[in-house]
Amino acid sequence: MRVASTATITLGLVVLLAPTAVAASPAFGHQRLTWGPCSAAQKELRQAGAECAKVTVPLDYDDPDGRTIQIAVSRVKAESRTGRRGILLSNPGGPGGTGLAHTLALRPALKDVARRYDLIGFDPRFLGESTPITCDPASPPPAPGRTTSPRADFETSVRDARALARRCGQHGDNRELLPHASSRNVARDMDAIRAALGERKLSYYGVSYGADLGAVYTQMFPDRADRVVIDSSTDPDATQYELFQRAGKPLEESLDEWAGWAARQHDDYRLGRTGKQVRAAVQGVLDRAERRPVSVDGTRLPAPVIRLLLRQLIQQQENDAALAGVVRDLVDAAAGKPVKPGPALAGLLRVLKSPELADSMVGGALFMCGDGGWPAGGWPDDPERYWREIVRSRATQPVFGPFANGMTAPCAFWQAEPREHGTPIGNAVPVLMVQARRDNNVPYAGALALHRKLTGSRLVTADIRAHGVYGRAVDGNRPVPCADRAVNDYLRGGKLPAGDVDCRG
Repeated sequence: MRVASTATITLGLVVLLAPTAVAASPAFGHQRLTWGPCSAAQKELRQAGAECAKVTVPLDYDDPDGRTIQIAVSRVKAESRTGRRGILLSNPGGPGGTGLAHTLALRPALKDVARRYDLIGFDPRFLGESTPITCDPASPPPAPGRTTSPRADFETSVRDARALARRCGQHGDNRELLPHASSRNVARDMDAIRAALGERKLSYYGVSYGADLGAVYTQMFPDRADRVVIDSSTDPDATQYELFQRAGKPLEESLDEWAGWAARQHDDYRLGRTGKQVRAAVQGVLDRAERRPVSVDGTRLPAPVIRLLLRQLIQQQENDAALAGVVRDLVDAAAGKPVKPGPALAGLLRVLKSPELADSMVGGALFMCGDGGWPAGGWPDDPERYWREIVRSRATQPVFGPFANGMTAPCAFWQAEPREHGTPIGNAVPVLMVQARRDNNVPYAGALALHRKLTGSRLVTADIRAHGVYGRAVDGNRPVPCADRAVNDYLRGGKLPAGDVDCRG
């Protein structure tokens, strides 16, 4: 249900200052869609009997008579004819996540509510089957050397970011396409889908970046937003780099929480009998990897890669045992012991070795760099700024500070200037917000800031460590029944809770 690969960075992005919304011309709202079987790649949709089509939209909404692109959409019609509410769209996050099958994937969580809506999935512009942007192929990355240093690792990240920006900026006609990759244009595309389907309004569920996209839609098209649910959102006044930086502190707090759990499982994992000892074991691996990458099953893992693996697993509390197994393997490998990686680490290593990994950041970069002002997306354009922030962060965030403050995206070198600023947030459109209190990807304080801006919203808080709250059972995680009920009750009946809801236990 949510994008969750080793290389995925799932932070939403909503920034400030924008001109008024530009709607598509009437011609795009009255197009006749040709529905047919979904592509062979969409097995879930085909098995569910869904139908697919392409919606034509302007590349540039300021030039509706100019070049057009196509947005791939899917539809599973409402089963209830008398109780049909309308259409329900969704976005799975990322940014850069494809969503053609995402709304269908929500059906187990929606339960009876699914019968009331046409479930509409779509791939955002330039992703998946929606006029996709591709970049020049990446060269095979050199294997890490036997020795390194924090500065050498940083220089590698700068070279990688510069190379990705160059590969994308110089490929095909990307110079024409890239300036139009923005959340505001995705919101406009959503409204074009609504119009092409002949609906007066649309309902929506979005998680992570998809939550922020939902907030953008409610600002640009407030009269066309029906029942909107946003799950795991961010502070609308922060730049994207600030959002990454703010994750450092809650990541360290989550590591403390996990270390306490691992200490209670010392007989199983032998990482330490106290949280402090467990933390020291993690820090010892990183200290070693910053001098000599840790070799596991023939793969050398430098410290930035280890930090990425730790961050991926620490997001969900259900991953505590998997994280403990990975750390145990890394501790042994750092000590020079032969290690046969356990299931969790073996799976992560497979991702690291996959040929698709080099291009896995492209989708996210399109919108991380395409939203906001200049430099692209509000990211600093001086590499040394990142290095100074990394050095500063180590005092209080020794494990995750270098990750949260580093050059995660290639935006400092992006070769396309955004055409418009982001979207100011602040109106009374009814919105149901859902957030985990101990979310270390998009901190809870950011959701509170957005909640204050969306004066018509209600906030449902789940007291868990997680990123994404609604429908957790779909991913095999422990559900939050209180939150699931609140979302389904709202989508079913249209009435927001009388006040904010605190789901405990």
